[in-house]
Amino acid sequence: MTSSMVAAKMERASEGDPRMFNHGKKIGVLVVAYNAVTTLTKVLNRIPPETWANVAEIAVMDDASQDSTYELALGYKSASNHEKLHVVRHPKNLGYGGNQKAGYQYFIDRGFDVVVLLHGDGQYAPEILSHLYHPLVTGQADAVFGSRMMKEYGGPLKGGMPIYKYVGNRILTTMENRAFGTNLTEFHSGYRAYSVEALKQIDFTHMTGDFHFDTEIIIKLHHQNFRIAEVPIPTYYGDEICYVNGMKYAADVTRAVYRYRRTVRSVEKFPEFQEYWTHYPVKESAHSSHDYLRRWVGRDQNVLDVGCGNGFQAADLAKQNNRISGIDMVPAPSEREALDEYVRADLGNGLADAATRLRGRSYDKILLMDIIEHLPDPERILRDCHQFLAPNGQVIISLPNIANITTRLGLLFGQWNYTERGILDKTHLRFFTRKTASQMIERAGFEIVRKTMTVMPLELALGVSASNPIMKALNFTLAAATRLMPGLLGYQCMFAVRAKASGPKT
Repeated sequence: MTSSMVAAKMERASEGDPRMFNHGKKIGVLVVAYNAVTTLTKVLNRIPPETWANVAEIAVMDDASQDSTYELALGYKSASNHEKLHVVRHPKNLGYGGNQKAGYQYFIDRGFDVVVLLHGDGQYAPEILSHLYHPLVTGQADAVFGSRMMKEYGGPLKGGMPIYKYVGNRILTTMENRAFGTNLTEFHSGYRAYSVEALKQIDFTHMTGDFHFDTEIIIKLHHQNFRIAEVPIPTYYGDEICYVNGMKYAADVTRAVYRYRRTVRSVEKFPEFQEYWTHYPVKESAHSSHDYLRRWVGRDQNVLDVGCGNGFQAADLAKQNNRISGIDMVPAPSEREALDEYVRADLGNGLADAATRLRGRSYDKILLMDIIEHLPDPERILRDCHQFLAPNGQVIISLPNIANITTRLGLLFGQWNYTERGILDKTHLRFFTRKTASQMIERAGFEIVRKTMTVMPLELALGVSASNPIMKALNFTLAAATRLMPGLLGYQCMFAVRAKASGPKT
């Protein structure tokens, strides 16, 4: 399909198209522009009158252009008398992604419902702006991406996309679809529209200002389960200046995927995705603390999860028909539905702050999983558990083994490096061995019913799924070695304890 045929098709599509209507929604168009003095006027002229009538504002965001883009845009506004056109100039260059972030915040602050991203260089067709916003104003999607890979306008190669860019696009899109379990035809089109409600829930703070911002925002939309739709768009490559370094862009996209996957697997926390980091993720591997926890709690129990965090552990145990109450300082656990009750309390005071809400209750199992090492007085919270423990109830405790081989080797070489998570978690206040943990438990008035040492979580350290056959074999071997040398290889000490008849030592 030739460029003239595409233009004619778009012109016909814009005439009386019901997709033009805004359905009462406040629509904004964000035109990102950098050194666009030769193209911006053409882009604005190509926006159909029906689209001007249905959008509330078109904002040209000039990213500190080195040419006269800003002055041109002001002149266009004055000459055309478009009251809906607004021009903003950034005092310093924010980059492609940074310009978008500023633009989205602009429309969020002004109470818009929908934002359409349009490039000022003419690479994307303004004639079909309404095709992008239509699924949003009709409630069919939360984000809409234009795809040049769909065949309605002849496909990318017939539209002039260079073959090397086409191949690179297909390789990156295939890689991203496999990484995220998506089925998008294209990840790398810059013609997009977003629900402002969705944008409000995206943390832009540490996202890149570079060109792979477009990839990062797709990752976040997908992670947060927003509905993504695609619409076909024509491909156009003219004489506009391209500021994208293809090899760097491909490397940045691959890096973004890698950093996201490392973060959500809780292997390493990268700032642009840090809101998806789980401090203590539920471990799926055999012989892990959560594996033992599932077995030791069992089914149909009344459970008090002390230090429940966002409730991931509670959600896992709820699958076994357990009824779970949680205590923590988190304002609103993300897995709140898994908790029958949530009490917000400072555990630095033991269970005293939660006592009023829990008065008269008793629990079959009280969980102190990876919590007491964070407290200045661990024995206090252990003693406080007595008042809420049902007859024959148990407290299940896990805490890190400071005598693990990794810390011993570190000390051998003069290293004691705190980390985001693990035995040397930087928020740990107390450290225990099997022996010192047992002594503390007995002083608090409990007797140990069963105990074990968990295996080191290699799947988290390596970022590999626990179901991987090689990882299963490594885990089996490590479990056998840990049984032979528990003090040296054990990662966490786990105890199931019950109250002594004599009570705690005074």
